[in-house]
Amino acid sequence: MELLVDSFLSAILLVASLDPELLLIVKVSLKVSCIATGIAALAGVPLGFVIAFSDIPGKRVVITLLNTLLALPTVVIGLFVYAFISRRGIFGPLDLLYTQNAIIIGQVILIVPVVTALTIAAISRIDERYRKTAMTLGANSLQTGLVIFREARFGIGAAVIAAFGRVISEVGISMMLGGNIKGFTRTMTTAMALEFDKGSFVLAVALGLVLMSLSLGMNVLFHFFQGEVGRK
Repeated sequence: MELLVDSFLSAILLVASLDPELLLIVKVSLKVSCIATGIAALAGVPLGFVIAFSDIPGKRVVITLLNTLLALPTVVIGLFVYAFISRRGIFGPLDLLYTQNAIIIGQVILIVPVVTALTIAAISRIDERYRKTAMTLGANSLQTGLVIFREARFGIGAAVIAAFGRVISEVGISMMLGGNIKGFTRTMTTAMALEFDKGSFVLAVALGLVLMSLSLGMNVLFHFFQGEVGRK
């Protein structure tokens, strides 16, 4: 217990001092996670709309597959991407392995199903009369989609935040594809794992505090924005 308390207090001091090593690790984590989330949102949200509004055969199978991919282990994705970008892989000549781009690729694969599945769920909660009314008034597919997007925007926003939370806290992809290189591909989670293995808990606890603060801050900001818009 004494070790935990001492580590916690030292971690708070480390965060308050804006330690350069800690800030660099946080910067790398935020950079790769934000880029991956942005790409996944640009791909997953439109894909969710297409699946939700289409009448393609096997639609239920596709949705079931997406829901299954929500629990896909990060190490499986890491192995899959590694096979393609290693020196013996198809994309080996691009020298992607152990770079931030490799982490981003793996994280995008991880969370596109998250954004897509949750977008479909958000759209499904919208009354079908919104779409029918918009089409009756002469709206085209794009305009109808924008109407539905406006009504489902909070659910879609929650999907993007959930996706960000998934990648900012993952460790398997970052470790396997990034290599945990100091100052380049070392993220908060990989640094925490390394510090734990070394028996140095202060930096690990400090990064844990930052990680929890980021997650809490994003959710508080989202709920505040949701409440402000809801009152208007």
